[in-house]
Amino acid sequence: MKKRKIFAILLSLLMVVSLVAACGGDDSADDAASDSDDTVAVEDADSGSEDAAAEGDISISVILKTTASEYWGYVMAGALSYMDDNPDVFVEVVGAANETAFDEQLSMIETALGSDAYDGFVISPLQGDMVATTIEGSDKPIIAIDTDIPSDKVLSFVGTGNEEAAKLGGETAVEVAEERGWEELKAICITGVQGDTTAQARIDGYKQGVEAAGGIFLDEEIQYADATTDKAVNSMEAIMQKYPEGIAMILCNNDDMALGASRAAAGNEAYKDTVFVGFDGVQSACNAILAGEQTLSVAQDAYGMGYLAVEAAHKAIMGEELDDFIDSGASMITPENAQEQLDKLKGYLGE
Repeated sequence: MKKRKIFAILLSLLMVVSLVAACGGDDSADDAASDSDDTVAVEDADSGSEDAAAEGDISISVILKTTASEYWGYVMAGALSYMDDNPDVFVEVVGAANETAFDEQLSMIETALGSDAYDGFVISPLQGDMVATTIEGSDKPIIAIDTDIPSDKVLSFVGTGNEEAAKLGGETAVEVAEERGWEELKAICITGVQGDTTAQARIDGYKQGVEAAGGIFLDEEIQYADATTDKAVNSMEAIMQKYPEGIAMILCNNDDMALGASRAAAGNEAYKDTVFVGFDGVQSACNAILAGEQTLSVAQDAYGMGYLAVEAAHKAIMGEELDDFIDSGASMITPENAQEQLDKLKGYLGE
């Protein structure tokens, strides 16, 4: 029971920090991540991960892109909840300070792989190719989460079918834009880090969805905002300057960017009916949709993703075969179901 109490305390602290970071930009997120050493480990007071492994427990290292956002907080919660359900499994979660801290994450991965404390690994890569090189010499089970790793060392990828999910988002955005009276159904994407495979899959999906529904996806206007709120605000300001007449749809790769873009456009009459679409479906997005600040969100099951990834690692350690891809699912969050999604997310945290 001590383990559960420590988990609840740490998770509550993380979510408070993450919500502040989502509204306040990158500096607070980075500071929070630094203050916590970017690590969340749940363990008995008298034992660490090496002690747990020595006692015969299965020990799994989870290395995320970052722990400094609400979305990754849910992934972390799901991963740690698997340990609560399986007393023989010890789970440690770490993450970089932000989604551009490439060297920091590689160092975390190298350290974990070089340790004898872990029986398996769950990794969400910031740079897939670099991580693939780093894990090349590993002989222990490795599961990719959220973003795949181009390596035959990876036994399974657990995550959202990003292209299909974003396609649904693009199609829904066009429908709403038509309902709002837009004649020119133009869409611009504000995305994450250039070269990131997840970001590209979402761009491709948005484009497919918009065009399939009869809209126009402006390829030449894709804005790379490194998945951060502040840069999304800058991107939105540039869009408004170039398109003073307004744009029907702004499609973003996460909810933080969508909310930042929406707030940047607040008060601009030409953008009062713009459809702002986010991706993740976290609490802040639900609240923003209910408040009318954000229009839609493509919701990932981040909690389920974390749980399923650790479960897959556990099965692999025990010698079970895995599917190459384990889809954690996605759905659309609208003003009609945002409260239901919000209640579900709070339930994950025992709120």
